[in-house]
Amino acid sequence: MIKIPYYETSHFVFSNFSAHQVVYLDVTYPTAEHAFHAQKFVDANVRERIQQCGSPLDAWQLGTTLKDEQRPDWNEVKVSVLTDIVRQKAAQHSEVRDALIASGGEEIQEVNPHDSFWGSGADGTGQNTTGKILMSIRDELGQNN
Repeated sequence: MIKIPYYETSHFVFSNFSAHQVVYLDVTYPTAEHAFHAQKFVDANVRERIQQCGSPLDAWQLGTTLKDEQRPDWNEVKVSVLTDIVRQKAAQHSEVRDALIASGGEEIQEVNPHDSFWGSGADGTGQNTTGKILMSIRDELGQNN
């Protein structure tokens, strides 16, 4: 099993906080985290504020702070949005693509005790949605080789 803590490791390339620019919907974001949080909002000014945040943590904080302004369908589309962003990240960066392919059949788990939806949760029984997205993109890459 490949565990990806939400802090830096040798597998940090898989993190949405990794320093890989992502072009998503014709906009360049500093990281996948920036791109993801920007998509929560319909207001172009809010999306631009998130895009211009100095770090992925700042983008996360701003996106979380403005929760009341989120698009109404966010909970229904957030997984497909992150899947598309991660797919673009892998397509745009050979380092990410190669790391996913090199992970073989290993389970990828985002170890995050503070998040049981995207990560493993405090007790390790979380949904690990981020890990599942990474593994699905890895499967897609394997089919294209």
